[in-house]
Amino acid sequence: MNPFSPHLATSLTLALCFFLTLAHAEPVLRQPVFKIERSKNANIIQYDAQIGSDGKLDASEPVVGYWIRLAEQGQTQELSWVQREFAFGFDAEYDPASDSVSMELAVDIGRSISVIRDGGKYRAISTINGATAFLDKVYINAHKRGFFITVEYIDIFGTDAITGEERVERFVP
Repeated sequence: MNPFSPHLATSLTLALCFFLTLAHAEPVLRQPVFKIERSKNANIIQYDAQIGSDGKLDASEPVVGYWIRLAEQGQTQELSWVQREFAFGFDAEYDPASDSVSMELAVDIGRSISVIRDGGKYRAISTINGATAFLDKVYINAHKRGFFITVEYIDIFGTDAITGEERVERFVP
């Protein structure tokens, strides 16, 4: 006599599939951390922290960057390979001990960026005018000359992490 009924075997299989799905679940939440605006048009590049079901940054892809096409119909779009490699992509290193990320943007903004938990949310943090500040946005003023794009300057906007004062710094690459 078989100790397992077909219904029990089916139930066990479904339960196993459910728990395996939970183990490999996609991040359950995206939280905006900063954006890049450009002089070319109203489209922005948005960077979001991806938070898993455990409330921590997703270890496999803690931060994502993508277009918000405000000059069109506001739709989102992935960055192309060229955009990721040479302009708006980034290298990110996740530290599980501190649940934070160190980022280096492909475009040179003259500083590194970290994504940390601040109270109940994740925020980008960097240095602006020599002070540690929460990064809000980066504005890139660039002009196309022939086949080349020349960056005139980059403005970095944020809020001082200690005093709460607004911070702005111009970086000329």
